[in-house]
Amino acid sequence: MLEALKGLFEQSGFGNLYNAEVPFEYFGIQSNFDFGTIIMLVVACVLFYLAIVKKFEPLLLLPIAFGMLLVNIPGPIGDAVYHSDIFINETGHINWTALAEGGGLIDYLYLGVKLGIYPPLIFLGVGAMTDFKPLIANPKSLLLGAAAQLGVFAAFFGALASGYFTIEEAASIGIIGGADGPTAIYVTKTLAPNLLGAIAIAAYSYMALVPFIQPPIMKAFTSKQERQIVMGQLRNVSKTEEIIFPIVVALVVSIILPSAAALVGMLMLGNLLKVCGVADRLSKTAQNELMNIVTILLGISVGATANAANFLKTQTLLIIVLGLCAFAVATFGGVIFGKIMCFVTKGKINPLIGSAGVSAVPMAARVSQMVGQKENPANFLLMHAMGPNVAGVIGSAVAAGVFLAMFS
Repeated sequence: MLEALKGLFEQSGFGNLYNAEVPFEYFGIQSNFDFGTIIMLVVACVLFYLAIVKKFEPLLLLPIAFGMLLVNIPGPIGDAVYHSDIFINETGHINWTALAEGGGLIDYLYLGVKLGIYPPLIFLGVGAMTDFKPLIANPKSLLLGAAAQLGVFAAFFGALASGYFTIEEAASIGIIGGADGPTAIYVTKTLAPNLLGAIAIAAYSYMALVPFIQPPIMKAFTSKQERQIVMGQLRNVSKTEEIIFPIVVALVVSIILPSAAALVGMLMLGNLLKVCGVADRLSKTAQNELMNIVTILLGISVGATANAANFLKTQTLLIIVLGLCAFAVATFGGVIFGKIMCFVTKGKINPLIGSAGVSAVPMAARVSQMVGQKENPANFLLMHAMGPNVAGVIGSAVAAGVFLAMFS
């Protein structure tokens, strides 16, 4: 009876937390007790708290947290759902034989990430929900979206300078500065799949914290007078312009930078479905059913890559720090270029809208509106800020294409 109970305990998750023969190692510390798994379960619970209680990016943090929870359950349960060695190995390719013989549920779901299917489909849904009229009405705001990509290159060079990352890993970390989770995942799954969990969690966590990260930087680099600037009403955009814009952008970007065609092309297809007026059913499907399904599959797949062995490394801590710096530098770049445009236009542009150049749509634009209205209750910057905000989506996809073209 005692032997049976002992065998049952050893096969359970509790029994797998201790290994007398091969010690566990995290952050360079070895221990016979698997404290790393306990830490990851706590991290998963923290993400649950942020998603459910604080409502920080709940649509993605919730499935990411659940994927993390499943893969970090000690014992055969965690091992049965996801096997990182199928996707991360010496060959750099998927081990189809191992997948067919012993793949778990999330192994099959993860194919959508590994093969680059989920992020472009997310962009299709984003395009169907995006209004490009503020950008079309004020094309100069495209420059603010480009200026905010300064955070991408700051994080890239910062990661390289640290000496802890290869150039491919540094490129993946840099995309966090674009404040675009699907783009970060799309680049990382190709260039640094071993860092996917850490980069995805950092990207979405900081996207959720945009209302806390950006305002202090915006106020520090603008004067009270600049923050009170009231911008004139945007011109009306014709239906023809709305239809031509996504076609021209997809064509131009794809010709200049083919590696960005998947992301930008699907973004513009989604928008074309919305504005053309003859594909309402497809537009609504892209915005709702397709977007929701892919979000669930993407979140749980990415969360499952964050097991203790891959996540609890010095690199992860550096990624979190570099991600924060990337967001701060991106905000700084947008605001400073906004100040330059304010000077050139003799005070017609409120530099606060430059902070919306990060592609956290529409949260960054709302932050610009919030900060501006605190200084001047009669000021309405939201539509003006949406121009650089959607420009940032295009900019981050282009930056991703540049990195993929250079390093993949």
